[in-house]
Amino acid sequence: MIIAHVRFPVHTADRAALQAQLLATTHKYEKLAGLIRKYYLMTAAGTHAGGIYIWESKAHAQAWYTAQWERDMTAAWGAAPLLEYLECPIVVDAARVTTPP
Repeated sequence: MIIAHVRFPVHTADRAALQAQLLATTHKYEKLAGLIRKYYLMTAAGTHAGGIYIWESKAHAQAWYTAQWERDMTAAWGAAPLLEYLECPIVVDAARVTTPP
């Protein structure tokens, strides 16, 4: 699996408005080829937002993060996003841990 960490500056002190703006984008990620999960992020100070994306492969991620994607993000948020790829060799899902009887 590949993790993509995306971060971009936001220019609002209204966290509820920012959350609504982010919520309006969720439809783009439903049934997106190769995307396992996306977590939306906001810094506590409200200066940056972004996401953690869990992809089946780097090829799937790179198919999404195109030059057009960068232009669209820059237009939407006023600055180019930062994109970092991370390998994910191990996952622990604490919510699914069960203890044997």
